[in-house]
Amino acid sequence: MQKKILLSTDFSDNAWNSIIYGLKLFSSETCKFYILHAIQIKNPTMSSFSNRFSKTVRETAMNDLLDLKQMIERVNANANHSFEIILSTQKLKTAIESAVKKHQIEMVVMGTKGAIGAKQVFFGSNTVSVISKMRLCPILTVPDNFEFVAPKQIVFPTDFNRFFDEKELKPLIDIANLYNSKISILHINNEEYLNEVEKYNSKILKSYLKEYEHTLYLIPHFTKKTQEVNNFIKDLKINLLVLVNYKHSLIENITKEPIIKKIGFHPIVPFLVIPE
Repeated sequence: MQKKILLSTDFSDNAWNSIIYGLKLFSSETCKFYILHAIQIKNPTMSSFSNRFSKTVRETAMNDLLDLKQMIERVNANANHSFEIILSTQKLKTAIESAVKKHQIEMVVMGTKGAIGAKQVFFGSNTVSVISKMRLCPILTVPDNFEFVAPKQIVFPTDFNRFFDEKELKPLIDIANLYNSKISILHINNEEYLNEVEKYNSKILKSYLKEYEHTLYLIPHFTKKTQEVNNFIKDLKINLLVLVNYKHSLIENITKEPIIKKIGFHPIVPFLVIPE
């Protein structure tokens, strides 16, 4: 069965890097990739000049998309893969949502920041908006200059405060299936032991993952959670970070822009966000 993957681009090196990662991640899968570029054209007046300007901008963007598609097909001589381009004049988040609904997209792949972005801020504002608010399908963000490594080691941080749904875990299980991955369940706990609710939810999660090699790690909460996650990634040589995006979750804290600026959350591996 054909997978449908959306590749978001602003023609930056960061976006190109994320596209290459997406192609390599699904190299053994039959996929249709949709290459999306969103441009916003502000027309203060409806003069003939502004109409001509809008037309020129659209034509340039369309030519750039066609060039990009050709370039991808050259570097990715994979008979399993086909490509289609989408040019949108909506805001990026809206453009992605429209494409996801129209083409029944299963995953969005994007870079962590746009062509312009301060070095100290890991996520560009567009990426923040998409991963925190877009709830239609999983979003995979790829760090700047990250070279593809097969995700043999996956970390799944969770607080066990809520019941897991099998659908939420499907994107995680799909990748684990592809790469025979080991899954590290990471629980950063404030107490020494799990309470009854946490124990029950832990048991349910383990039952979903019973066919995959998985280990539960309980880590006491000493410092910022984001720092603890990154330390864990380094210590266990993790290749992929997976989080479910639900209310009051770790991802909700991470993606509030003022917090990003304060704590500088820089995951050093690709980061899959699954909507609840």
